Amino acid sequence: MYEPRKVLWANTLNTASDPSPVHTEQQLDCALDLMRRLPPQQIEKNLTDLIDLVPSLCEDLLSSVDQPLKIARDKTVGKDYLLCDYNRDGDSYRSPWSNSYDPPLDDGTVPSDRIRKLEIDANSAFDQYREMYFEGGVSSVYLWDLDHGFAGCILIKKAGDGSKKIKGCWDSIHVIEVQEKSSGKGAHYKLTSTAMLWLQTSKEGSGVMNLGGSLTRQVETDAPVNDASPHIVNIGKMVEEMENKIRNTLNEIYFGKTRDIVNGLRSFAPLGDKKQQEMLRNDLVAALSKRPTAQ
Repeated sequence: MYEPRKVLWANTLNTASDPSPVHTEQQLDCALDLMRRLPPQQIEKNLTDLIDLVPSLCEDLLSSVDQPLKIARDKTVGKDYLLCDYNRDGDSYRSPWSNSYDPPLDDGTVPSDRIRKLEIDANSAFDQYREMYFEGGVSSVYLWDLDHGFAGCILIKKAGDGSKKIKGCWDSIHVIEVQEKSSGKGAHYKLTSTAMLWLQTSKEGSGVMNLGGSLTRQVETDAPVNDASPHIVNIGKMVEEMENKIRNTLNEIYFGKTRDIVNGLRSFAPLGDKKQQEMLRNDLVAALSKRPTAQ
């Protein structure tokens, strides 16, 4: 059923000889469409294959496709943190806990004192949020300065408990842009959130089943900024609402639809009930066959 579409994608992606912007944009759209339909647990491999197929899309693909988050260890404070493009400078990554790069950098980019203080408070707040909602995992918050405010990235990763029968992982990436108003009494917030989820079950009764996908959503809002409603509270509410909406959507699309398909393919009636129904059907047929036919 999907073969013609795969061929279309392959043909479109392979025609890299045409350097026109329109053609490149079409190739990028096809590549991104293909990435959305491939298993999220294999994003890195699929992304590498696409870049090998169309090297001219390398920069655009790397900046457009969210990849599963990786974990590193801050040896200074003994805490884990997540790696992404937002805390990378060259080949080094900055820890939100110690504000230092690993491997060390003498001129690594760091936020201003005001934004760094906000970053520390945000990491503490979202660490508690992660523990309450996910009961484990790793979270990291990175902030950086902008001309009229600041921007940040909130990362959360929760992997399975290591069970051999059930494996899975949740990765959420929230990029926030905050434009502070000149009056200092409010701000405009723009949140772009991506959640990647995959599950794999392996049981004797059902065999191996893979389920996964990703969703990206965006929202903008204005909110007052004061002692009762600081930036962290405003951002936290937006992230919480967005994750709840994404979880509900994933539940309806993936789990709900899969459950409907499975229920339509199999019967919940025990084998004994089927035998009784068959016996009853045979008795009805026998009884009807003995009835006199109309003359």
